[in-house]
Amino acid sequence: MSLFTGTPSYYRQYRPGIPDDLAARLATYVPDRQPCSLLDVGTGTGLVAEAMMPFFTDIIACDNDPDMIATAEQALRPKVPQGAALSLVTSTAEDLRPPTGWKADLVTICRAFHWLDQVAVLHLLDSQVAEGGAVAVFSNRSFWAAESDWKAAVKQVIKGFLGEERRAGTRTFQHHNRPYSEIMEESPFSQVEEFTVPVIRTWNTASIHGYLYSTSFAAPALFGDRLEEFETTVHKTLRGFSRDDTYHETNEFLVRIGRRSA
Repeated sequence: MSLFTGTPSYYRQYRPGIPDDLAARLATYVPDRQPCSLLDVGTGTGLVAEAMMPFFTDIIACDNDPDMIATAEQALRPKVPQGAALSLVTSTAEDLRPPTGWKADLVTICRAFHWLDQVAVLHLLDSQVAEGGAVAVFSNRSFWAAESDWKAAVKQVIKGFLGEERRAGTRTFQHHNRPYSEIMEESPFSQVEEFTVPVIRTWNTASIHGYLYSTSFAAPALFGDRLEEFETTVHKTLRGFSRDDTYHETNEFLVRIGRRSA
């Protein structure tokens, strides 16, 4: 089973995308020239590529899961602006080879950096990023961080079904012990800037289930024949935190922008 077996439809519908103001801010790091190219690494179902479309004329988005790419193709192809180009590629970041001569003005890696061979990918990108270009690594806090009572309660339900350690498909999740900024500072993109973008979200039981089923730690296949039991338990647990099936979340994106030294 891959990390995201059975998740693409949930991922596309229930994973929060990036805020419009974050997309616009990322675009300000792009050199002022045309055509303007974006490489979106670990695109999943294309949420970031879609948000960045208004700012780029040429986009390559890659993911190693063919079902994710197929879902992205179906969702994004009708939305490509006239005169723009979009290529969706099934490939790992480590194996990606853009067309000869193609270089990105901006690389986006959202919620995927922890799955990569980070050092190798950053060095590979040195040959794939145009002069004056940048690499943006960013993510919001994971549901697993459980910074609200209702999240913590749902997390305990997941642990009750799948074990104490956070799952990553059939494996357990391996945490990185170095800040991403430190890793980037040792790469060709050593000039690193950080900023945060706050987000406020509102969930209900259906969207919480959908989000969980989009993750590697609570993918439907992990529950086997106990999936319906899991859903019922989550539903009962959430009822203790809201009378109107409304659950609020305060979160933020931490963004790291890496550039080459002058």
